[in-house]
Amino acid sequence: MPEAKPDALDRFLKLLPHRYPFLLVDRVVELEGDRTVTLKNVTINEPFFTGHFPGLPIMPGVLILEALAQSAAILALSIIGERRSLFMLTGLDKVRFRRRVIPGDQIRMEVRVAKHHYPLWKMHAEARVEGELAAEAELSAMEVEEQLP
Repeated sequence: MPEAKPDALDRFLKLLPHRYPFLLVDRVVELEGDRTVTLKNVTINEPFFTGHFPGLPIMPGVLILEALAQSAAILALSIIGERRSLFMLTGLDKVRFRRRVIPGDQIRMEVRVAKHHYPLWKMHAEARVEGELAAEAELSAMEVEEQLP
């Protein structure tokens, strides 16, 4: 199993616009060709658990999808190189939630490129907890030539 370099996340933090509390990828485990594996450690300290739901903390599905989209952006940026594009989510298809994600879980996210024809991307993404499928989706995205401030 090819391992990502220890500084892989730091490298992509320079390209991704996301920061705490909205950065939802903690580690890049694998990054090769048209596939990446990333991790998100889910803790009770996440700000969204205060209201979702009091007494029954469950990670919102839209944030699991956002974590998958961020993982997809890391993959795309590794493929396109140092070009200063933003990677914007444009669509979600075949979204399915299969299992709750709760504090203490570690989400292992795998994203694979299905199609890429500049500037459009299609990717398949899965989120698993302890090997069990928690969520899956087909992601559509687009490279946008915009600069961040």
